[in-house]
This record gives sequence, C-alpha cells and structure tokens, in this order.
Amino acid sequence: MCSAALAAVGVIVLPATATATGPAVLAGHRPALAPLTPLALPGQNALTLPGTVHAWGANGQGQLGDGTTTGRLTPIQIEGIDAITAVVAGENTAYAMANGAVQAWGDNSHNELGDGTTTDRLTPVQVNDLVDVDHIGAGAHNGYAARSDGTAWAWGQNNYGSIGDGTTENRSLPVQVYGLTDVIAVAGGLHTGYAVRSDGTAWAWGRNYGGALGDGTTTDRLTAVQVSDLTDVAAVAGGNYRAYALRQDGTVWAWGSNSFGALGDGTTTSSLTPVPVAGLTQIIAIAAGAYTGYALRSDGTVWTWGYNYDGELGNGTTTNSSTPVQVTGLTQVTAIAAGAYTGYAVRSDGTVRAWGSGAGGALGNGTTTKSLTPVQVAGLSGMTTVGGGGLSGYAVN
Repeated sequence: MCSAALAAVGVIVLPATATATGPAVLAGHRPALAPLTPLALPGQNALTLPGTVHAWGANGQGQLGDGTTTGRLTPIQIEGIDAITAVVAGENTAYAMANGAVQAWGDNSHNELGDGTTTDRLTPVQVNDLVDVDHIGAGAHNGYAARSDGTAWAWGQNNYGSIGDGTTENRSLPVQVYGLTDVIAVAGGLHTGYAVRSDGTAWAWGRNYGGALGDGTTTDRLTAVQVSDLTDVAAVAGGNYRAYALRQDGTVWAWGSNSFGALGDGTTTSSLTPVPVAGLTQIIAIAAGAYTGYALRSDGTVWTWGYNYDGELGNGTTTNSSTPVQVTGLTQVTAIAAGAYTGYAVRSDGTVRAWGSGAGGALGNGTTTKSLTPVQVAGLSGMTTVGGGGLSGYAVN
C-alpha cells in the first residue's frame, strides 16, 4: 500500500431524476443534488430507525462512533443518531447530516470535528453553529458544508488554505469560505476544498500541488478560484492532489497529479486544467480514493481507474489502469463511495459490496484480507447510501 497521506473520500450522487441519457439538468437556485435522497429499497429493517448509520473498519481515533477505539471487522450500528441522509469521512473523522445539522466523530487533532476543541470524540457531537445545511463534504482533515442560502463553510486544518477564508489558521469552529455564493455542493481532498455553484462552475482552494486546484497553475490559494474551462458541473470529488467533476452530460473530467493514471485520460501526465476521463458516458455519481477514481453509470455498473495495488479497481487484478475498467460482477448499483484504498457500492436490494484493501477491516466482511473483486459487507440490508474514510466504511439505511 502506498504510504502517502490519506485523502478525504466520499460520494456525490445526482438526483433520482437522472435518466438513461445522462444526469438531471440543474434548474433554479437550489437544485436537489444533496442531501442524498433515500431510495425505496427492499429489505428495509422495520426495527431500525430510518437514517441509522452503520460503521466498520479501523477505529483508533473513534471514527466508528461506537464509544470505543476497537476496530470492527463487521458493521456495528452507531447509537444516538438517526434521520441521517448523508455520511462522508476524512482520514479518521466522519460526518453525518440530518435535519440541517451536522454530526461529527473521531479524530479531532486538527479541529476536524468543528466543536471548538481538539478532543477526539468516540461518539457523535454536533458541529457548532451550523444550520440549514443541505450538503456536506470531507477533506483529509477538514469538514465542509453548503447551506441553503448558498454559502459554503469549512473547519479543521488550514496549513495550505484548505478552509478558504484567506488565512492559514486552523479553525475549531466553522467559518465561511470567502467569496463563494450560490453553492450547491462541496467536497474535499488532501489539503484542498472544492465547491460547485448553481451556474455549473467549479471552484477550488488550498494546496495546489500537481495542479489540484485546476486553475492552470501550481500556486496555493487561500481563497476560492474557478476551475478552468469547466462548465455544466453537477458534482465534484477530491483525492490526493487530484479531483474529479461530473458534468450534466454524464461525462467525467479530472485534473491534478496523475500518478498511477489516476486522471483516467490514458496517460500518467499531470494536468493543471481538467481533461476528460476516457470513455465514460451516462455517469450519475463519482467518488475518489487516494489515487483511484470511481464512477457509477446509469445502467448500474461501476467503473474505476488509477491505483490498484490492493485491488481498488475491483477487476480481479492488481494492475494500475490509466483508463476506466469495469468492476467485475457488480450490477444494479444505486450508490458508490470510496475509502483511501477501498471501494464501496450499494445495490438495489439494499446490500453493500466492498473491494480493495481490507486493512483494519475496511471491507466489513470479517477479515483484513484484500479482495480484488467485490465482496458483501456482512449483515447489512436495506441500505441507501455509503461513505468511506481512510480505512473505515459507513452505510445508512
């Protein structure tokens, strides 16, 4: 496994109105990109409250939210929170959204929890002073939120300006990302933040190693700059010094560092501005691992590219690929996410599949052994969405 720092990872899904010919078109000031809309899946457990979070994998900083630091090889239910509509995670911190508020738990050494302290939390606490939130994102050591008034907010580590407030001062409470309005979606990478505005433009701030901000330079930015030459954007996802954007026409674009072919353009040459991921059409969701990209097509198949040391591509090999390949044997998928080196998918029957690194129990199948093709996460049914952290997985029913 590569020893580089873990990226923030998660999933951004387009509305249920996306069609077989491409994603739904944005309309009006607040399109329904997020929160993730729960699907009417079979197998819903009537004894479990809707919106309950289940977690598995590494737990050294309490990122499973179960009150312990004991790792779990199979999922456990996080007590005390429900009505959750989205879950995302950074390296060792997780965030969940419900009723316009954000809950956080796990590592807080860089102010990741937004509760005004640097104390790790083994169970969820509410991020302070955030209301009317309708989209969340996570960087490696940052939380991000978009509010219904179109403002973007951030907290946590800020060494390279990943909070976007014009400073490099860590923030233990949420602060507004400077100069951004009409924001409909947010995401994070490694020391970088990203946002989509209602006009279909993408914006980025923070560290610009390898061109991670997509503005044609490698200059770090303490406030948001527009990603170059990119329009009609519906969603963004950030990995380790690279990012992906899903456009309304169902294509995926990438920029930044291209180690292991993670931009998916058939090369290993980094790009300071967006380039198309080769051959992808009819995409309705994207996710980013540390060095691997993930895409969900409207036909329910999943496609991956980039780093594959632990089987992150899910195609039965450990060979990196600079162009997308199909995840083997995986169909009828309704949602995807990624950990640093693990992929996750929810199927239409509400079960969850995982592939790639099993370190720390990230596959949730009772082992720590990597899997080159998808395996079923134990004991989960009726799930609607998933999230991935560094070496941990999350699912919401």
